[in-house]
Amino acid sequence: MGQASQEFVAEAARAGRAARHAFRILRSSSSAMRNHALLILAESLESDSVQQNVFAENQKDLAAALANDLKASLVDRLKLDVKRMKEMASAVREIAQFPDPVGEVIRGRTLKSGVRMIQKRVPLGVVFTVFESRPNVTVDIGALCVKSGNAAILRGGKEAIHTNIALHSIFQDALVKAGLPAESIQIVTETDRELMLAFLHQDQLIDLVVPRGGEALIQFTVENSRIPVVKHDRGVCNLFVDQNADFDLVLRVVANAKLQRPSVCNAIENLLVHRAYPHTKKLLMGLEQEGAILLGDQESRDTYEGVGEIKNPDAEYAQEYLDNRLAVKMVGSVEEAVEFIYKYGSGHSEAILSRDVEAIDRFVASVDSAAVFVNCSTRFHDGGQMGMGAEVGISTGRLHVRGPMGVEHLTTTTYVMEGEGQVRL
Repeated sequence: MGQASQEFVAEAARAGRAARHAFRILRSSSSAMRNHALLILAESLESDSVQQNVFAENQKDLAAALANDLKASLVDRLKLDVKRMKEMASAVREIAQFPDPVGEVIRGRTLKSGVRMIQKRVPLGVVFTVFESRPNVTVDIGALCVKSGNAAILRGGKEAIHTNIALHSIFQDALVKAGLPAESIQIVTETDRELMLAFLHQDQLIDLVVPRGGEALIQFTVENSRIPVVKHDRGVCNLFVDQNADFDLVLRVVANAKLQRPSVCNAIENLLVHRAYPHTKKLLMGLEQEGAILLGDQESRDTYEGVGEIKNPDAEYAQEYLDNRLAVKMVGSVEEAVEFIYKYGSGHSEAILSRDVEAIDRFVASVDSAAVFVNCSTRFHDGGQMGMGAEVGISTGRLHVRGPMGVEHLTTTTYVMEGEGQVRL
Protein backbone atom coordinates (compact mmCIF):
# COMPACT_ATOMS: atom_id res chain seq x y z
CA MET A 1 0.00 0.00 0.00
CA GLY A 2 1.53 3.30 -1.10
CA GLN A 3 -0.39 6.48 -0.32
CA ALA A 4 -3.55 7.17 1.67
CA SER A 5 -6.37 9.27 0.21
CA GLN A 6 -6.37 13.01 0.88
CA GLU A 7 -9.46 12.58 3.05
CA PHE A 8 -7.66 10.11 5.32
CA VAL A 9 -4.48 12.20 5.36
CA ALA A 10 -6.53 15.21 6.49
CA GLU A 11 -8.25 13.16 9.20
CA ALA A 12 -4.94 11.81 10.53
CA ALA A 13 -3.42 15.29 10.54
CA ARG A 14 -6.43 16.69 12.40
CA ALA A 15 -6.17 14.01 15.09
CA GLY A 16 -2.39 14.50 15.27
CA ARG A 17 -2.71 18.26 15.77
CA ALA A 18 -5.35 17.77 18.48
CA ALA A 19 -3.09 15.25 20.23
CA ARG A 20 -0.12 17.60 19.93
CA HIS A 21 -2.12 20.43 21.55
CA ALA A 22 -3.30 18.12 24.35
CA PHE A 23 0.28 16.96 24.89
CA ARG A 24 1.45 20.53 25.52
CA ILE A 25 -1.15 20.81 28.28
CA LEU A 26 -0.49 17.34 29.70
CA ARG A 27 3.28 17.77 29.91
CA SER A 28 2.91 20.84 32.12
CA SER A 29 -0.02 19.50 34.17
CA SER A 30 0.46 18.51 37.78
CA SER A 31 0.93 14.93 38.86
CA ALA A 32 -2.09 15.36 41.16
CA MET A 33 -4.32 16.34 38.23
CA ARG A 34 -3.23 13.38 36.11
CA ASN A 35 -3.64 10.97 39.04
CA HIS A 36 -7.08 12.42 39.74
CA ALA A 37 -8.19 11.58 36.19
CA LEU A 38 -6.98 8.00 36.61
CA LEU A 39 -8.77 7.54 39.94
CA ILE A 40 -12.03 8.84 38.42
CA LEU A 41 -11.54 6.36 35.59
CA ALA A 42 -10.93 3.45 37.98
CA GLU A 43 -14.07 4.27 39.95
CA SER A 44 -16.14 4.44 36.77
CA LEU A 45 -14.84 1.06 35.57
CA GLU A 46 -16.14 -0.50 38.80
CA SER A 47 -19.59 1.10 38.52
CA ASP A 48 -22.38 -1.40 37.88
CA SER A 49 -24.13 0.87 35.38
CA VAL A 50 -20.91 1.53 33.46
CA GLN A 51 -20.07 -2.16 33.39
CA GLN A 52 -23.51 -3.09 32.07
CA ASN A 53 -23.13 -0.58 29.24
CA VAL A 54 -19.66 -1.89 28.37
CA PHE A 55 -20.86 -5.50 28.47
CA ALA A 56 -23.75 -4.66 26.13
CA GLU A 57 -21.29 -3.17 23.61
CA ASN A 58 -18.91 -6.08 24.13
CA GLN A 59 -21.69 -8.52 23.30
CA LYS A 60 -22.09 -6.83 19.90
CA ASP A 61 -18.42 -7.46 19.19
CA LEU A 62 -18.56 -11.03 20.45
CA ALA A 63 -21.61 -11.79 18.30
CA ALA A 64 -19.84 -10.41 15.23
CA ALA A 65 -16.70 -12.36 16.11
CA LEU A 66 -18.60 -15.65 16.30
CA ALA A 67 -20.48 -14.87 13.08
CA ASN A 68 -17.18 -14.22 11.33
CA ASP A 69 -15.50 -17.36 12.77
CA LEU A 70 -12.84 -15.35 14.60
CA LYS A 71 -10.11 -17.54 16.07
CA ALA A 72 -10.89 -18.78 19.59
CA SER A 73 -7.74 -17.10 20.92
CA LEU A 74 -8.92 -13.72 19.63
CA VAL A 75 -12.43 -14.24 21.00
CA ASP A 76 -10.90 -14.95 24.42
CA ARG A 77 -8.90 -11.73 24.26
CA LEU A 78 -11.98 -9.83 23.15
CA LYS A 79 -14.35 -10.91 25.93
CA LEU A 80 -14.89 -8.67 28.96
CA ASP A 81 -16.50 -9.74 32.22
CA VAL A 82 -16.71 -8.39 35.78
CA LYS A 83 -13.36 -9.93 36.70
CA ARG A 84 -11.54 -8.34 33.76
CA MET A 85 -13.21 -4.97 34.37
CA LYS A 86 -12.07 -5.09 38.00
CA GLU A 87 -8.56 -6.03 36.85
CA MET A 88 -8.54 -2.99 34.55
CA ALA A 89 -9.66 -0.72 37.39
CA SER A 90 -7.05 -2.21 39.73
CA ALA A 91 -4.32 -1.64 37.15
CA VAL A 92 -5.37 1.99 36.69
CA ARG A 93 -5.27 2.56 40.48
CA GLU A 94 -1.83 0.97 40.68
CA ILE A 95 -0.55 3.22 37.90
CA ALA A 96 -1.96 6.28 39.68
CA GLN A 97 -0.03 5.36 42.82
CA PHE A 98 3.33 5.11 41.06
CA PRO A 99 5.87 7.89 41.59
CA ASP A 100 5.61 10.47 38.82
CA PRO A 101 8.39 9.78 36.30
CA VAL A 102 8.10 13.29 34.87
CA GLY A 103 10.77 15.58 36.29
CA GLU A 104 12.84 12.79 37.84
CA VAL A 105 16.49 13.86 37.87
CA ILE A 106 18.63 11.06 36.50
CA ARG A 107 22.02 12.67 37.03
CA GLY A 108 23.60 16.03 37.61
CA ARG A 109 26.97 17.69 38.07
CA THR A 110 28.79 20.96 37.88
CA LEU A 111 30.85 21.38 34.72
CA LYS A 112 34.35 22.91 34.54
CA SER A 113 32.73 26.12 33.38
CA GLY A 114 30.78 26.33 36.63
CA VAL A 115 27.49 25.67 34.81
CA ARG A 116 25.27 23.25 36.73
CA MET A 117 23.84 20.51 34.52
CA ILE A 118 21.03 18.06 35.25
CA GLN A 119 19.42 15.42 33.06
CA LYS A 120 15.76 14.80 33.85
CA ARG A 121 12.83 12.79 32.52
CA VAL A 122 10.22 14.50 30.36
CA PRO A 123 7.19 13.08 28.51
CA LEU A 124 7.82 11.46 25.15
CA GLY A 125 5.04 13.16 23.18
CA VAL A 126 2.24 11.63 21.11
CA VAL A 127 1.99 7.84 20.97
CA PHE A 128 0.06 6.06 18.21
CA THR A 129 -0.88 2.51 19.16
CA VAL A 130 -2.36 -0.09 16.83
CA PHE A 131 -3.81 -3.19 18.42
CA GLU A 132 -6.12 -6.12 17.74
CA SER A 133 -8.94 -7.68 19.71
CA ARG A 134 -7.93 -6.67 23.26
CA PRO A 135 -10.22 -3.84 24.43
CA ASN A 136 -8.41 -3.60 27.79
CA VAL A 137 -5.49 -2.10 25.83
CA THR A 138 -7.61 1.06 25.41
CA VAL A 139 -7.53 1.56 29.17
CA ASP A 140 -4.02 0.25 29.84
CA ILE A 141 -2.22 2.38 27.29
CA GLY A 142 -4.37 5.41 27.95
CA ALA A 143 -3.64 5.23 31.69
CA LEU A 144 0.11 4.81 31.18
CA CYS A 145 0.22 7.73 28.76
CA VAL A 146 -1.76 10.07 31.01
CA LYS A 147 0.39 9.13 34.02
CA SER A 148 3.55 9.96 32.08
CA GLY A 149 2.18 13.18 30.57
CA ASN A 150 1.77 11.87 27.02
CA ALA A 151 -1.10 12.02 24.55
CA ALA A 152 -2.25 8.87 22.79
CA ILE A 153 -4.08 8.00 19.60
CA LEU A 154 -5.50 4.48 19.78
CA ARG A 155 -6.47 2.43 16.76
CA GLY A 156 -8.11 -0.85 17.73
CA GLY A 157 -9.29 -3.54 15.35
CA LYS A 158 -12.77 -3.72 13.88
CA GLU A 159 -13.47 -6.86 15.94
CA ALA A 160 -13.54 -4.75 19.16
CA ILE A 161 -14.84 -1.45 17.81
CA HIS A 162 -18.01 -1.19 19.95
CA THR A 163 -16.19 -2.10 23.18
CA ASN A 164 -13.30 0.24 22.45
CA ILE A 165 -15.64 3.16 21.79
CA ALA A 166 -17.48 2.51 25.07
CA LEU A 167 -14.26 2.35 27.11
CA HIS A 168 -12.86 5.42 25.38
CA SER A 169 -16.00 7.40 26.25
CA ILE A 170 -15.52 6.52 29.93
CA PHE A 171 -11.86 7.58 29.71
CA GLN A 172 -12.65 10.92 28.08
CA ASP A 173 -15.30 11.65 30.71
CA ALA A 174 -12.69 11.08 33.45
CA LEU A 175 -10.20 13.39 31.71
CA VAL A 176 -12.71 16.22 31.40
CA LYS A 177 -13.85 15.86 35.03
CA ALA A 178 -10.19 16.17 36.10
CA GLY A 179 -9.69 19.31 34.01
CA LEU A 180 -7.56 17.70 31.27
CA PRO A 181 -8.18 17.85 27.51
CA ALA A 182 -10.55 15.20 26.16
CA GLU A 183 -8.18 14.87 23.17
CA SER A 184 -5.43 13.57 25.48
CA ILE A 185 -6.66 10.08 24.58
CA GLN A 186 -8.25 9.71 21.14
CA ILE A 187 -9.65 6.65 19.44
CA VAL A 188 -9.77 5.98 15.71
CA THR A 189 -13.25 4.67 14.85
CA GLU A 190 -12.57 4.19 11.14
CA THR A 191 -11.09 0.70 10.73
CA ASP A 192 -9.98 1.03 7.10
CA ARG A 193 -6.26 0.21 6.94
CA GLU A 194 -5.76 3.12 4.56
CA LEU A 195 -6.43 5.55 7.43
CA MET A 196 -3.87 3.66 9.53
CA LEU A 197 -1.37 4.28 6.73
CA ALA A 198 -2.14 8.01 6.92
CA PHE A 199 -1.37 8.01 10.63
CA LEU A 200 1.90 6.15 10.08
CA HIS A 201 3.03 9.04 7.85
CA GLN A 202 2.38 11.79 10.45
CA ASP A 203 6.00 11.97 11.57
CA GLN A 204 5.74 15.70 12.33
CA LEU A 205 2.90 15.16 14.81
CA ILE A 206 3.35 11.64 16.21
CA ASP A 207 6.50 10.58 18.06
CA LEU A 208 6.19 6.82 18.54
CA VAL A 209 4.20 3.92 17.09
CA VAL A 210 3.49 0.74 19.07
CA PRO A 211 1.77 -2.11 17.17
CA ARG A 212 0.26 -4.98 19.17
CA GLY A 213 -1.24 -7.83 17.22
CA GLY A 214 -0.59 -10.51 14.65
CA GLU A 215 2.45 -10.88 12.42
CA ALA A 216 0.72 -9.24 9.45
CA LEU A 217 -0.13 -6.14 11.47
CA ILE A 218 3.41 -5.83 12.80
CA GLN A 219 4.90 -6.24 9.33
CA PHE A 220 2.53 -3.68 7.79
CA THR A 221 3.37 -1.15 10.50
CA VAL A 222 7.13 -1.57 10.25
CA GLU A 223 7.13 -1.44 6.45
CA ASN A 224 4.95 1.67 6.19
CA SER A 225 5.78 3.82 9.23
CA ARG A 226 7.82 7.01 8.94
CA ILE A 227 7.74 7.17 12.74
CA PRO A 228 9.96 5.12 15.09
CA VAL A 229 8.30 1.80 15.97
CA VAL A 230 8.52 -0.25 19.17
CA LYS A 231 7.35 -3.74 18.17
CA HIS A 232 5.14 -5.86 20.40
CA ASP A 233 6.00 -8.88 18.28
CA ARG A 234 4.77 -12.47 18.27
CA GLY A 235 5.50 -14.72 21.22
CA VAL A 236 7.13 -17.99 20.22
CA CYS A 237 8.16 -18.73 23.80
CA ASN A 238 10.25 -21.73 24.80
CA LEU A 239 10.71 -23.68 28.04
CA PHE A 240 13.63 -26.05 28.67
CA VAL A 241 13.40 -28.87 31.23
CA ASP A 242 16.88 -29.81 32.41
CA GLN A 243 17.84 -33.37 33.32
CA ASN A 244 17.69 -32.89 37.11
CA ALA A 245 14.57 -30.72 37.40
CA ASP A 246 12.04 -31.53 40.12
CA PHE A 247 9.03 -33.30 38.57
CA ASP A 248 6.30 -31.65 40.66
CA LEU A 249 7.73 -28.21 39.90
CA VAL A 250 8.08 -29.05 36.21
CA LEU A 251 4.50 -30.26 35.71
CA ARG A 252 3.07 -27.31 37.63
CA VAL A 253 5.13 -24.66 35.81
CA VAL A 254 4.84 -26.12 32.30
CA ALA A 255 1.07 -26.56 32.64
CA ASN A 256 0.73 -22.97 33.82
CA ALA A 257 3.04 -21.58 31.13
CA LYS A 258 1.02 -23.29 28.40
CA LEU A 259 -2.53 -23.78 29.62
CA GLN A 260 -3.39 -21.07 32.16
CA ARG A 261 -4.27 -18.78 29.23
CA PRO A 262 -3.01 -20.21 25.93
CA SER A 263 -4.18 -17.28 23.78
CA VAL A 264 -1.65 -14.76 25.10
CA CYS A 265 1.83 -13.93 23.87
CA ASN A 266 3.67 -15.09 27.00
CA ALA A 267 2.29 -18.64 26.87
CA ILE A 268 4.90 -21.16 25.73
CA GLU A 269 4.67 -22.82 22.31
CA ASN A 270 7.71 -25.14 22.52
CA LEU A 271 8.74 -27.53 25.28
CA LEU A 272 12.37 -28.69 25.20
CA VAL A 273 13.19 -31.70 27.37
CA HIS A 274 16.67 -33.02 28.17
CA ARG A 275 17.11 -36.59 26.93
CA ALA A 276 18.43 -37.59 30.35
CA TYR A 277 15.37 -36.30 32.19
CA PRO A 278 13.92 -39.42 33.86
CA HIS A 279 10.26 -38.33 34.01
CA THR A 280 9.57 -37.31 30.41
CA LYS A 281 6.78 -39.83 29.78
CA LYS A 282 5.05 -38.96 33.06
CA LEU A 283 5.40 -35.24 32.26
CA LEU A 284 3.90 -35.58 28.79
CA MET A 285 1.10 -37.76 30.08
CA GLY A 286 0.35 -35.22 32.81
CA LEU A 287 0.29 -32.34 30.33
CA GLU A 288 -2.11 -34.24 28.08
CA GLN A 289 -4.39 -34.88 31.04
CA GLU A 290 -4.30 -31.15 31.81
CA GLY A 291 -5.56 -30.42 28.29
CA ALA A 292 -2.41 -29.93 26.19
CA ILE A 293 -2.46 -31.17 22.58
CA LEU A 294 1.05 -32.54 22.13
CA LEU A 295 3.04 -32.52 18.89
CA GLY A 296 6.65 -33.59 18.68
CA ASP A 297 9.71 -35.08 17.04
CA GLN A 298 10.25 -38.81 16.61
CA GLU A 299 12.09 -39.13 19.93
CA SER A 300 9.27 -37.58 21.95
CA ARG A 301 6.70 -39.72 20.10
CA ASP A 302 8.74 -42.82 20.93
CA THR A 303 8.71 -41.74 24.58
CA TYR A 304 4.94 -41.20 24.80
CA GLU A 305 2.32 -42.43 22.36
CA GLY A 306 0.07 -39.43 23.04
CA VAL A 307 2.40 -37.10 21.11
CA GLY A 308 1.30 -36.29 17.54
CA GLU A 309 3.66 -35.89 14.61
CA ILE A 310 5.31 -32.63 13.66
CA LYS A 311 5.36 -32.88 9.87
CA ASN A 312 7.09 -29.58 9.07
CA PRO A 313 9.52 -28.72 11.90
CA ASP A 314 10.73 -25.42 10.42
CA ALA A 315 7.17 -24.13 10.24
CA GLU A 316 5.61 -25.75 13.31
CA TYR A 317 8.38 -25.03 15.84
CA ALA A 318 8.34 -21.39 14.70
CA GLN A 319 4.56 -21.07 14.96
CA GLU A 320 2.68 -19.04 17.56
CA TYR A 321 -0.22 -21.42 18.15
CA LEU A 322 -2.13 -19.35 20.74
CA ASP A 323 -4.13 -22.45 21.67
CA ASN A 324 -3.61 -25.74 23.54
CA ARG A 325 -1.10 -27.14 21.02
CA LEU A 326 2.38 -27.63 22.49
CA ALA A 327 5.36 -28.61 20.34
CA VAL A 328 7.88 -30.94 22.04
CA LYS A 329 11.56 -31.42 21.18
CA MET A 330 14.11 -33.65 22.91
CA VAL A 331 17.59 -32.11 23.30
CA GLY A 332 20.89 -33.31 24.72
CA SER A 333 22.21 -30.20 26.49
CA VAL A 334 21.69 -26.57 27.47
CA GLU A 335 23.63 -25.61 24.36
CA GLU A 336 21.33 -27.63 22.09
CA ALA A 337 18.30 -26.01 23.73
CA VAL A 338 19.79 -22.56 23.16
CA GLU A 339 20.50 -23.35 19.49
CA PHE A 340 16.87 -24.41 19.06
CA ILE A 341 15.69 -21.16 20.66
CA TYR A 342 17.89 -19.05 18.38
CA LYS A 343 16.49 -20.87 15.35
CA TYR A 344 12.80 -20.86 16.21
CA GLY A 345 12.15 -18.36 19.03
CA SER A 346 10.95 -14.78 18.61
CA GLY A 347 13.00 -13.18 21.41
CA HIS A 348 9.98 -12.83 23.70
CA SER A 349 10.24 -15.21 26.70
CA GLU A 350 12.41 -18.21 27.51
CA ALA A 351 12.46 -20.40 30.63
CA ILE A 352 14.65 -23.05 32.22
CA LEU A 353 13.63 -25.49 34.94
CA SER A 354 16.71 -26.90 36.65
CA ARG A 355 18.50 -27.53 39.95
CA ASP A 356 21.91 -27.06 38.34
CA VAL A 357 23.18 -23.53 39.02
CA GLU A 358 25.88 -23.80 36.37
CA ALA A 359 23.36 -24.93 33.73
CA ILE A 360 21.03 -22.08 34.72
CA ASP A 361 23.84 -19.54 34.42
CA ARG A 362 24.83 -20.86 30.96
CA PHE A 363 21.23 -20.69 29.78
CA VAL A 364 20.60 -17.16 31.08
CA ALA A 365 23.88 -15.90 29.64
CA SER A 366 23.25 -17.50 26.23
CA VAL A 367 19.66 -16.79 25.27
CA ASP A 368 18.90 -13.38 23.78
CA SER A 369 15.32 -12.54 24.72
CA ALA A 370 13.31 -9.78 26.34
CA ALA A 371 12.90 -11.89 29.51
CA VAL A 372 14.32 -15.13 30.89
CA PHE A 373 12.57 -17.15 33.60
CA VAL A 374 14.29 -19.54 36.00
CA ASN A 375 12.13 -22.15 37.73
CA CYS A 376 8.95 -20.15 37.18
CA SER A 377 6.32 -19.61 34.50
CA THR A 378 6.71 -17.36 31.45
CA ARG A 379 3.22 -16.07 32.24
CA PHE A 380 4.90 -13.59 34.59
CA HIS A 381 6.17 -11.67 31.54
CA ASP A 382 3.52 -9.01 31.92
CA GLY A 383 3.59 -5.37 33.00
CA GLY A 384 0.99 -5.91 35.70
CA GLN A 385 2.74 -8.99 37.09
CA MET A 386 6.11 -7.22 37.01
CA GLY A 387 4.92 -4.27 39.09
CA MET A 388 4.27 -1.80 36.25
CA GLY A 389 0.49 -1.76 36.57
CA ALA A 390 0.10 -2.50 32.86
CA GLU A 391 2.15 -2.13 29.71
CA VAL A 392 1.96 -0.32 26.40
CA GLY A 393 3.39 -3.50 24.89
CA ILE A 394 6.14 -6.07 25.38
CA SER A 395 8.98 -4.97 23.17
CA THR A 396 10.96 -7.73 21.50
CA GLY A 397 13.29 -5.24 19.84
CA ARG A 398 16.32 -3.58 21.39
CA LEU A 399 15.63 0.16 21.18
CA HIS A 400 14.61 2.05 23.24
CA VAL A 401 13.05 -0.48 25.58
CA ARG A 402 12.99 -4.26 25.81
CA GLY A 403 10.31 -6.19 27.64
CA PRO A 404 7.21 -4.56 29.14
CA MET A 405 6.92 -0.86 28.27
CA GLY A 406 5.76 1.01 31.38
CA VAL A 407 5.46 4.62 32.49
CA GLU A 408 9.16 5.42 32.65
CA HIS A 409 9.64 4.03 29.13
CA LEU A 410 7.15 6.63 27.91
CA THR A 411 9.62 9.35 28.84
CA THR A 412 12.71 10.74 27.21
CA THR A 413 15.23 13.10 28.79
CA THR A 414 16.19 16.72 28.57
CA TYR A 415 19.22 18.60 29.91
CA VAL A 416 18.84 21.73 32.01
CA MET A 417 21.95 23.94 32.22
CA GLU A 418 22.02 26.68 34.87
CA GLY A 419 24.72 29.28 35.28
CA GLU A 420 25.50 32.85 36.40
CA GLY A 421 26.32 34.47 33.09
CA GLN A 422 29.03 32.06 31.86
CA VAL A 423 29.91 32.18 28.17
CA ARG A 424 31.90 29.73 26.11
CA LEU A 425 35.44 30.84 25.35
